[in-house]
Amino acid sequence: MPGRAALLAVLMLGTACTQSDSAPAEQTAVVATQPVGQVGRGELLFSDEFDGVALDRSKWVTCYWWNRGGCTNLGNHELQWYLPANVTVANGQLRLRAQREKVRGLNNTLYNYTSGLISTGRDVADVARSTKFEFRYGYAEMRALLPSGRGLWPTFWMLPTNHSSKPEIDIMEVLGQRPDTLYLTLHYRDAQGADRKQGRAIETSDLSTGWHVYGVDWQPDHIVWYLDGVERSRYEDVEHIPHEPMYVLVNLAVGGDWPGAPDSSTVLPADLLVDYVRIWRAPDR
Repeated sequence: MPGRAALLAVLMLGTACTQSDSAPAEQTAVVATQPVGQVGRGELLFSDEFDGVALDRSKWVTCYWWNRGGCTNLGNHELQWYLPANVTVANGQLRLRAQREKVRGLNNTLYNYTSGLISTGRDVADVARSTKFEFRYGYAEMRALLPSGRGLWPTFWMLPTNHSSKPEIDIMEVLGQRPDTLYLTLHYRDAQGADRKQGRAIETSDLSTGWHVYGVDWQPDHIVWYLDGVERSRYEDVEHIPHEPMYVLVNLAVGGDWPGAPDSSTVLPADLLVDYVRIWRAPDR
């Protein structure tokens, strides 16, 4: 569970690829007024039910802020090159697809895998540009069906809007070769500027065999992680809880220092399917 936003400056250049805007998705579903298992929450600030025929570009970008029509994360030595074509919406679901596909990426490097990422942040380095969506304290929730397979790394997480790599809240991380273990982590820097983390590995049923709801309650004095509306981890050291605005990301990484590379047992293409992403304001804020 390393910080996936490390070494950002290394990643700011990429090969030029065509990226066209897609029409906003139509929002026709009735959105739940409360997160799963919660009552008394604040107003719904953000939701995407993925009920259209294309990704809603008013809500999402498809790369990190060092995007050049594609991107990767060298800080973790990941093996995929993220492409807009690997992000699709149909039948009320978002699909992030990882596949074996050779493509030229950063510094003309040949990547053997492509995959998909969405972010409510920016896909440009200029922090004067608005994010798609950011918030400070609240409840973030995603309903998803995860893939399994060695080397696959689905994640739902949050980063600061100033493009810093810390703090980072990992709402959900699962390794494809261990789909019965849910990783819940906070990354931060201590008073001396050293990278630190606090987290838990939760033993669960196989999360790749059915849909589940992943949530986090981020407040000034605590962070609480939920699986299917049930509290699974809690952090209450106010000194290290993020207090700056953050944005959310969903991605399906391939390989890297932590999950390792796919092997002959890994079935590709593999999909991370998302039913919805919703964010509520913190009560009384």
